Amino acid sequence: MPIGIIANSLSVIVGGIVGMIAGNRLSADFKEKLNMIFGICAMGMGISSIALMENMPAVIFAVIFGTSFGLLIHLGEKINKASKGMETIIGKFMKSGNHGLSEKQFEDTLVTVIVLFCASGTGIYGSIISGMNGDHSILIAKSILDFFTALIFACILGGVVAVIAIPQFLIFFLIFLLAGSIYPLTTPAMINDFKACGGFLLLATGFRMIKVKMFPTADMIPAMILVMPCSWIWVTYIMPFVS
Repeated sequence: MPIGIIANSLSVIVGGIVGMIAGNRLSADFKEKLNMIFGICAMGMGISSIALMENMPAVIFAVIFGTSFGLLIHLGEKINKASKGMETIIGKFMKSGNHGLSEKQFEDTLVTVIVLFCASGTGIYGSIISGMNGDHSILIAKSILDFFTALIFACILGGVVAVIAIPQFLIFFLIFLLAGSIYPLTTPAMINDFKACGGFLLLATGFRMIKVKMFPTADMIPAMILVMPCSWIWVTYIMPFVS
């Protein structure tokens, strides 16, 4: 049973609902500064994951070419359109939390949250481990951070944050089901490189959260698919040739 995935999705739902209700009761200054703290936390998590990298050329290759592919197919724009669709649907049932944001700022922030919840290396890896041996500790630990992150972002964006739990659950549950097929094909080096790739996405997400630089984090998602094959090819074929 995907207990960890259910807990993670519930944390986003509850955090989103609480944040939507509490949004008007928190000052803009409080929300802005706390959001900066979450940005730093995301960057710290990203840096700690990058430190696990074992095959730097493979990870860098995956990040560059994965992002290039995402940009070529306009993945970020498609996710952005899907985000706007989610906002339109949820807006029919509850009031938007778009407090003082321009439409562009609202969309950029929403994409950042979707990537943070649905495409983190920690969440994907946690889903694989949960599906393989029933260890839900990684996802439960992630749930704690996601609850507070959803709460703060819902203060700004409204109830649409809670709805992000739906694609998050579907993505993680699919990985959970495929874990039995995926995990036996991996090596410790591939897993560490995968985590490192997710670390780059978290680092880029942190920069977006503190509004230093709006990295194309949604377009970077294909890198998460490329990194394990790239790591395997590097270790199996390229390293022996170079050595």
